[in-house]
Amino acid sequence: MNIDKELDARGLNCPLPILKAKKALAEMTSGQLLRVVSTDAGSARDFQAFARQTGNDLIDQQTLGNEFIHVLKRR
Repeated sequence: MNIDKELDARGLNCPLPILKAKKALAEMTSGQLLRVVSTDAGSARDFQAFARQTGNDLIDQQTLGNEFIHVLKRR
């Protein structure tokens, strides 16, 4: 997977990881991949809802220790 941009949202609580991801995606072109690393336990559910509402594709989610990794594909 070729990540085009990475966003470090560690230590931020909802809704900040989503807001930062929204801003980052707005600066990207269609088809590019954004990787977001968060420590907010609710972020998995939040990014699923965000992808549904915005039309961006949530192509991967992983939990590594206390970190939650989300990969979004810009619509």
